[in-house]
Amino acid sequence: MDDSPRHALPGQFQNTSEDPAPDLTKKILAWDEFQRLPSNPCTPPDLRQWNPARPCTSTQKLLQESDCRSVLAVSWHSRKKWAVLWAVFGVQISMNFNAAVYPNAERGIAADFGLSHGRVALGMMIFLVTYAFGCELWAPWSEEWGRKWVMQASLLLVNITCVGCAIAPNFETVFAMRFLGGLFSAGGSVTLGMVADMWEPEEQQLAVAFCGLSSVLGSVVAPIFGGFIEEYLPWRWTFWICLILGFVVELTHLMVPETRSSILCKREARKRRAMGIDDCYGPGETAESKISLKEICRIWARPFIMLTTEPIVTFLSLLSGFSDALIFTFLESFKPVYDQWGFTTVQRGLAFLPLPIGYFLAYAMYIPMVKRQRALVRQHGKHALKPEKRLKLLLFLAPLLSIGLIGFAWTSVGPPVHWIGTQFFVIPVGMANYAIYMGTIDYMVAAYGPYASSATGGNGFARDLLAGISALYAKPLYQNIGKKYHLNWASTVLSVLGVFVTIPLFIFYFFGPAIRKRSKFAKQIAQHREEDEQRQGPSNTQQGGLWAQQQVEVRNLEK
Repeated sequence: MDDSPRHALPGQFQNTSEDPAPDLTKKILAWDEFQRLPSNPCTPPDLRQWNPARPCTSTQKLLQESDCRSVLAVSWHSRKKWAVLWAVFGVQISMNFNAAVYPNAERGIAADFGLSHGRVALGMMIFLVTYAFGCELWAPWSEEWGRKWVMQASLLLVNITCVGCAIAPNFETVFAMRFLGGLFSAGGSVTLGMVADMWEPEEQQLAVAFCGLSSVLGSVVAPIFGGFIEEYLPWRWTFWICLILGFVVELTHLMVPETRSSILCKREARKRRAMGIDDCYGPGETAESKISLKEICRIWARPFIMLTTEPIVTFLSLLSGFSDALIFTFLESFKPVYDQWGFTTVQRGLAFLPLPIGYFLAYAMYIPMVKRQRALVRQHGKHALKPEKRLKLLLFLAPLLSIGLIGFAWTSVGPPVHWIGTQFFVIPVGMANYAIYMGTIDYMVAAYGPYASSATGGNGFARDLLAGISALYAKPLYQNIGKKYHLNWASTVLSVLGVFVTIPLFIFYFFGPAIRKRSKFAKQIAQHREEDEQRQGPSNTQQGGLWAQQQVEVRNLEK
């Protein structure tokens, strides 16, 4: 008598050696039992060709994120989410430290290889420019292969370039390693993607604020500690210390679990198939759910398209880029300014301390505002808060950029004026710098909905690109404008530019709704909102993070 089970799921039905080919009666019995399963993905096959030992593939069921929400990062406990975010904080600090500590090695490189300062400064410029492209190039792969291992690959490759810089026999090798180091840096595109994985869009603000703090903080931690490195260690140790920091961060990040929703869905689908619970497939396992190279190229191009065609993205990215470039300009300007008071290398590094003080003050100011907005959304729905309301605090903090610059300009005249005056005016510059980063990202996420990833991608590209260009003009700017007061007039010029790039903020705050209605993306955004209201529960786009949002963009623009 045949001992094989009469009722079994596909994949569990086993044939005995005495009955290698089940007859039609057994097939009908197995199929009849299989048809009673919930969420059966298959249409009736030809029973004479159907083998219950194999999963059904005639019509494959794609496991949606709403079907396995409990295993996704968005359902993790708050403590686990913030533990992951602290690891992300370290990654951001490491990458921005690597970018900003280079000026502390420039003097030693120039002396060793007999080069001018202008040529050595190219190492700073090329890292930041390729960093701008690297962030965009890494993002799609983090969505396809997962955040964790893409970030691990990025950290490993960046660490290898640090070794290359440390043992470089000539400047050409340093330049090549800096070029690759920027290109290999995944940066904020992946870390903000992890935030999107773990929080719903209306709940992301505190997490985005925290990630923003790590991004700006890394750029000023570098010169503070870089002063000690430059003073007491050979220039090659600048890169050895970058390697040590990068290695520690990589080991820490290795313990971070995967957050990407599509990867977690795929794992759950494989688990269910292995256990015989359901014959379902995760994203990327079926032909319909795979991403084509053409779609990837369109996703890569979209941030640049929005940067050049969307007024909101264009002008806010210019403001954000100018603000970031200002910090890297400070890396060059602090030396001639504080040399007037005879500052040592270490003291010049410590002169950057007011910047992080400003960052923390602005961060502290955002927390109560974010909590009030979240309470409003929870009480009245996500449409109760207009995107422009997220700019309200920025309207007060952004002008501090020009105020701080003009104050810094005319307190940096040297003795007998005390240097402490310059320090007081650096604090509002730091407050404005952080607020601009946080405010512009926050507004774009709210204003562009499913297109937020492309909008913020263009913003990040502008920040890194303009910061890289600043390495070329910073020193000549503080040497060649004016005569006796060349240091003062250089900061004054930056202050005036700050006024012009801040003006669009007020235009968008008062006229933002009208400007957004003229956007070519407005109809798609309105359509998404109508669909979200009709569906029960969170939308797949909200759950899926940046890559899922970008896939929606591709399909909408193809229609």
